[in-house]
Amino acid sequence: MRKALIGAVLTVCFVMVSLTMVGRSLPRPGGPPGSEAARREAAALEQLAPKVTVVRVAPTAFTETVLANGSLVAREEILVGPEVEGLRITQVLADEGQRVKKGDVLARLVADTLDAQLAQNDAALARASAAIAQAKANIVQAEARGVEAGNAYERAKPLLKGGHMTEAAFDQREQAARTADAQLAAARDGLKLAEAEKAQVEAQRRELTWRRGRVEVTAPADGIVSRRMARIGGHAAGAAEPMFRIVAKGEVELDAEVVETRLAAVAAGQKARVEVAGLGEVEGTVRLVSPEVDKSTRLGRVRIFLGDSPGLRIGSFGRGSIVTASGSGLAVPSSAVLYGPDGATVQVVRGDRVEVRKVRIGLASGALVEIREGLAEGDLVVARAGTFLRAGDLVRPVHAGTTKAGEAQR
Repeated sequence: MRKALIGAVLTVCFVMVSLTMVGRSLPRPGGPPGSEAARREAAALEQLAPKVTVVRVAPTAFTETVLANGSLVAREEILVGPEVEGLRITQVLADEGQRVKKGDVLARLVADTLDAQLAQNDAALARASAAIAQAKANIVQAEARGVEAGNAYERAKPLLKGGHMTEAAFDQREQAARTADAQLAAARDGLKLAEAEKAQVEAQRRELTWRRGRVEVTAPADGIVSRRMARIGGHAAGAAEPMFRIVAKGEVELDAEVVETRLAAVAAGQKARVEVAGLGEVEGTVRLVSPEVDKSTRLGRVRIFLGDSPGLRIGSFGRGSIVTASGSGLAVPSSAVLYGPDGATVQVVRGDRVEVRKVRIGLASGALVEIREGLAEGDLVVARAGTFLRAGDLVRPVHAGTTKAGEAQR
């Protein structure tokens, strides 16, 4: 069996090589043009020439795209945590998937402890106010004593000079005046201390009032609750997992990866179409192209903005197609182009002979390549070019059609 298979393969190869050599070595029909002998000779030669599939060059609209695969993420995610820590959660008013407005109450915390602290602060504030009033009264009394002692001291001065008062009595009046002044200064300092204590109590009250007003956890912006970690009975803590995660304005985008060689063609503002698993195609726009390429995967990151749509779910897989260039020109199948040291070439069939032409290619797609120079509309090219054909070979063209005009996407 093995020998039979090897023999069959060798036979097929021999036939193909023979046909190729015949096509190369066949001369052009002799005799006078149009004569019966020339026609018979041409028909005989045609039967021996190999068949090749050809397509007609036609104009086509090209749209070059770059593929980007990734997952759906929030355009901007808001982390909502408690502003007051250590309080127990008593109510949870928002759930995952719910749309919320700025200022909506998401959860409530217990306020009993803060209410008790506020009551204590009220008492402290009352004591501070009473201390200020007492300090003011002390100042009035000290001022009165100071005036009295000062007048007695002034009256004692002429009496001492006239010899009507002893020095001991004068010293007593002088000491009384100085003591009254010191008592007045102490009373004024007492007023300042009482006012400072009241200011401290008022500052504590402002803090308690602020904390009391934050027992309701509210939404900082419009959006959709994507995750809820708050549980009734739990304690609010800023260092723990956020109580809620909100997709700001419900806007979603594709966080995709693009191969390094194609990343340079992507720019912000380009249109894209994203096929989302379970939803279908969604139109988007490139919002951001990362300036960094992962050195291990050789992939760059691209953000494609998709907007607010009820069907878009965070974490879903998306396959994006970014339009990087568009235009129209003559198209040939990509299999018709040969690449060599001198550039790209195609094999054109004129009559029954092969011509090799150098071309300049433009936009490319999965099935078609734009030819910017070297071909004209209506030319016939070998659909699947190969090294088994040479310039001047005799062939029998078999028409496969034309390159259909339309939009070629990659």
